[in-house]
Amino acid sequence: MPTERLQKVLAAAGVASRRASENLIVAGKVTVNGVVVTELGSRVDPEVDKITVNGSPIQVDVSMRYIMLNKPTGVVSTMSDEHGRRDLTEFTSQFEERLYNVGRLDAETSGLLILTNDGAIAHVLAHPSFEVSKTYLAKVDGEVTPSVLRQLKTGIELDDGFIAVDAVSVKGQPSRGQTLIELTLHSGRNRIVRRLCAAVGHPVIELHRKSFGPLTLGSLGSGAMRDLSKVEVSSILALAGDSEGETA
Repeated sequence: MPTERLQKVLAAAGVASRRASENLIVAGKVTVNGVVVTELGSRVDPEVDKITVNGSPIQVDVSMRYIMLNKPTGVVSTMSDEHGRRDLTEFTSQFEERLYNVGRLDAETSGLLILTNDGAIAHVLAHPSFEVSKTYLAKVDGEVTPSVLRQLKTGIELDDGFIAVDAVSVKGQPSRGQTLIELTLHSGRNRIVRRLCAAVGHPVIELHRKSFGPLTLGSLGSGAMRDLSKVEVSSILALAGDSEGETA
């Protein structure tokens, strides 16, 4: 792709107007590949160069798309399923871009899933060694006691190693022999929440992911989608940058 003037690229990315982008450059607020750039004639390649404004990464390649999906239960986290189950093409087929899912949720787990055509970001954020923080709501069997919460925080030895949650709390009052708990953990292991809860004697009945790193579902309804805001895109670019540094 041909290079373009930096202020034009920033304006096209929605950072600010071209005049305001010029002011940001002159003020030393913009870096390209880690180097502060103050010359207005500077040219960049949006597909290659990494640009930050006020320290926050900016996605200047306008061909990249980032979607938040509130995945319903019964949908597998793949683009095709050999068993004929509902898959993510139900949601991605409306887009011209070929979108990838960042990580997976079990078919019977609902909640936040990121879809993007930024394959590099999708790969990095889903990498098992980069344990991004995730928060879940789990309806479990039985009444969860304070001692069980302490056990989850202290940690448990599973068949694939030791694991402890970052935070866990009971939400509301137990009802009909079931308890709603909220757990935050940063493990990327397969089915980790279900295995943890089963290990402390409270099998999961329903599971929902409400946040992924800095992203939260908020009021997004089941099966609904929206584009990430520019602030949200910047936050996951920063996550990916941290991950690349850790996994290199």
